Amino acid sequence: MEEKRRHILVIVNPVSGTGNKDKIPRLIDNVVDHSHTDVSILATEYPGHAHEIAEQAVADGIDTVVAVGGDGTVNEVGSALCGTSTALAIVPCGSGNGLARHLRIPTNASRALQVLNNGIVGTFDYCTVNGKPFFCTCGMGFDAAVSYKFSNEGTRGFITYIKTALTEYIKFKPQEYVIDIDGKTMSEKAFVIACCNAAQYGNNAYIAPRATMQDGLIDVTVMHPFNIVESPLIGARLFLRQLGQDHHVSIYRGQRVVIERRRDDIMHIDGDPVMMPARIVIESIKHGINILVPKTIPDDV
Repeated sequence: MEEKRRHILVIVNPVSGTGNKDKIPRLIDNVVDHSHTDVSILATEYPGHAHEIAEQAVADGIDTVVAVGGDGTVNEVGSALCGTSTALAIVPCGSGNGLARHLRIPTNASRALQVLNNGIVGTFDYCTVNGKPFFCTCGMGFDAAVSYKFSNEGTRGFITYIKTALTEYIKFKPQEYVIDIDGKTMSEKAFVIACCNAAQYGNNAYIAPRATMQDGLIDVTVMHPFNIVESPLIGARLFLRQLGQDHHVSIYRGQRVVIERRRDDIMHIDGDPVMMPARIVIESIKHGINILVPKTIPDDV
């Protein structure tokens, strides 16, 4: 009996991240096993286009949709695949690549494409913030302010992000929040509140070191105000996966989180800044999306 052919659609965001995407079609020709796979490639032309293309792919019965870009592109594609049988695959070409790093998907494009041949489809959680899906993190406070400023910079990349963060730190003022986690309410003055489905922002900065994408829970990291002298240690713990050990940080877990702040303000959703209402509702959707991942990944993913 002849093996059923797979149908894969590759969506390339040509303006995301820092790398040139011109090599992607050639890499697909060279790396992907075409003996039982049909591959189509489309490039996005405007914000939101990746989501539209992915929605049509689901309607067309495509087996796998590949997002080539950063976490914003992955969010656009993935949000169209939630609750469907179509799997998401990732070729990370962004500035942080948080979801790909969490799932141990190689940041090298050629090796990431190899996952299309040798990977497996896993079922993972995603979350929503006021109904909008996210896969890695959403947050408010300092990281949202940096995300907004970074999105308006002329250049991308890790160095630009660090420069932006240092500039914003000088003028940023923490706010008061009321946080309800599964019915338990607390008031917090916070520098950052990050609601996490996955463990990191990107670039191996672990904002929620124990977060996994298969437990049906949201990890809520509350970073309390600190002075500039303490910032190097906090930064080191962020990258050493030890943030939970810092006395300025509290990490909670729950299935439903409601956060109230004084006014409508910017927050980030998978790294992209969005204006959102004063009242934010974050919910975990357990095992709601299929993602193509390497065969061997740790159990805590």
